[in-house]
Amino acid sequence: MSADLWHRSCDRLAAELPEQQFNTWIRPLPDAEITESGDAATVVSVRVPNRFKLDWIRNQYAGRIEAVLSEVAGRPVRFELTLAPREPTDGARNGSSVLPAHEPSSIGAPSRSQSQATASAAPTLPRNKLNPALTFDTLVPGRANQMARTAALHVAGAPGAMYNPLFIYGGVGLGKTHLVHAVGNALLADRPDARVLYLHAEQFISDVVKNYQRKTFDELKAKYHSLDLLLIDDVQFFAGKERTQEEFFNAFEALLAKRAHIIMTSDTYPKGLADIDLRLTSRFDAGLTVAIEPPELEMRVAILIRKAEAEGTTMPEEVAFFVAKNVRANVRELEGALRKVLAYSRFSQKEINIQLARDALKDLLSIQNRQVGVENIQKTVADFYKIKVADMYSKKRPASIARPRQIAMYLSKEMTQKSLPEIGELFGGRDHTTVLHAVRKIGAERQKNTELNQQLHVLEQTLKG
Repeated sequence: MSADLWHRSCDRLAAELPEQQFNTWIRPLPDAEITESGDAATVVSVRVPNRFKLDWIRNQYAGRIEAVLSEVAGRPVRFELTLAPREPTDGARNGSSVLPAHEPSSIGAPSRSQSQATASAAPTLPRNKLNPALTFDTLVPGRANQMARTAALHVAGAPGAMYNPLFIYGGVGLGKTHLVHAVGNALLADRPDARVLYLHAEQFISDVVKNYQRKTFDELKAKYHSLDLLLIDDVQFFAGKERTQEEFFNAFEALLAKRAHIIMTSDTYPKGLADIDLRLTSRFDAGLTVAIEPPELEMRVAILIRKAEAEGTTMPEEVAFFVAKNVRANVRELEGALRKVLAYSRFSQKEINIQLARDALKDLLSIQNRQVGVENIQKTVADFYKIKVADMYSKKRPASIARPRQIAMYLSKEMTQKSLPEIGELFGGRDHTTVLHAVRKIGAERQKNTELNQQLHVLEQTLKG
């Protein structure tokens, strides 16, 4: 019964998810370990080979997987991801079918696990790797994505002209991937013969690894240098990978020289990228750089209503407002909340109303109620370091004030759902780059400075308590 639950749920996911996504992330997963605990929720646990894949599946698919498992089981199911133990081998990852995250230290034949991953995944992927469901029509517009959407529409209508490259940055789940797919789909609708390719940065790293091992450099150039439109997600994964950066720089220059267009996404702006060569980041910043912010309330409501309609369900506007007010971080969390509400409605065979949504999202609402605010963080940190709360917003820069201010910014990013620009605004209208610098600086120092780590621990416990 246990294995059957997992297999039937995977069959459902195969029907719901785009083929590329399912074959890349879900199909390679091993059979789940399922724990039945009487009246308590069933726990379905799956081991994944590395931290990258664990984080990616948790952020992108865990909510949907848990909802499908619960629907198939007919009872609540909790889905968990754990890291598989490393095998004592020459470095191959246990059961790995994810794209390699590291470059080779020497050139040789590909490992057996890499060959299996390439052989099993490649035939099932669409040639351009675009998801046809991600279009401009299915993207809900709003202030949060207005500039990025406008620039993307311009590129789709006149690729190779202005805004080349187009660099889109923002947090997880805000619609960056949807936007780049929309450009590719729009261009192909106008020009079916256009050579378009979408890929995650990890795939480019994998291709560099493979071609260096096989010494098939011409294949790499043939694949990337001949494109009309290259769409690449999460270029921050190039950090520290010198060979990959060199090959991407070559492809970048070749594409711009032939007036092909490049669109990239990242979790931060170009100059904020760490461990990436300056000549690359300067190229990234040479076109147009635009941010996507967390969606505002009206946009979140519109997203919920539209996505409910796509599921064949009408969500009352007052319920959409209730959910939207309580789920503020990103579109992906909104989708997860929507799936919980719809699943709860099906389980209980009740109409969707605010009380049903409250019951379906009680765990999330409990977390929201305990959530810490930026103002509380500022007051707590100011009291701890014996400065005035007003110093948090002031332009004063002595170390006795600047240091606590940076710590408060760091805690605001770690303990709230506020974006960098929102935090900057609450600290006297500071630029988001100032906040990012503080977050990175304090985060790095925490790893090395025992005294600072202890102070942060005390502050965190005080704020949570």
